[in-house]
Amino acid sequence: MIYEVRTYDLKPRTQDEFEKRFGEAYEKRKKYSELGAFWHTEIGPLNQVIHVWPYQDLTERSEVRAAAVNDGVWPPQGNEAVLLAQRSEIFLPFPMSPALKPGKAGPYFEMRIYTLAPGGLPNIEKAWQHSLPERLKFGPLTAVWYSDVGGINKFMHIWPYSSLDARSDIRRRAQQAGAWPPSAQKAGSPPYTLLHQENKILMPAAFSPLQ
Repeated sequence: MIYEVRTYDLKPRTQDEFEKRFGEAYEKRKKYSELGAFWHTEIGPLNQVIHVWPYQDLTERSEVRAAAVNDGVWPPQGNEAVLLAQRSEIFLPFPMSPALKPGKAGPYFEMRIYTLAPGGLPNIEKAWQHSLPERLKFGPLTAVWYSDVGGINKFMHIWPYSSLDARSDIRRRAQQAGAWPPSAQKAGSPPYTLLHQENKILMPAAFSPLQ
């Protein structure tokens, strides 16, 4: 399974209209393949939408996208006028990542993206495998992926929360219990170096399969 993460920066005050057009077009697009999730930013870089498309592989992605375009059902018409920038990246799930499934988990989602020094992904994976079972006692995980196409050496993890207060409480309790953050030393793994970290608080669109 691969996940295409498409990040679009929009002109100010155009998000509602963009989502309306996207949702209307998606009603026809989803017969080719379904969304994994569609979010807009609540905290972090504003006027940004993120949509995630699961595919079995790059071949299926190419075939599905070509069919939807050739049949005239995609992309949504009119939204190109409000786009400032577009980014597409392919992520692969780590073995400990849950599958991205429809359902109610949020409605607040925190997306954290770490860029590691080259060679660091196997080490952070080992640290997470060691610490994640204890962290999951405090709250669920939506996804933990690494980049394969686009920006490389990226490590993305997404966490669902019922509220921002719940996020603060869960993180505080996990840290106080020593369950988080992951430790390469405790896992017996070589250290890894983080070059950059960012996070965003996301909210789902009405048509997003993941709420």
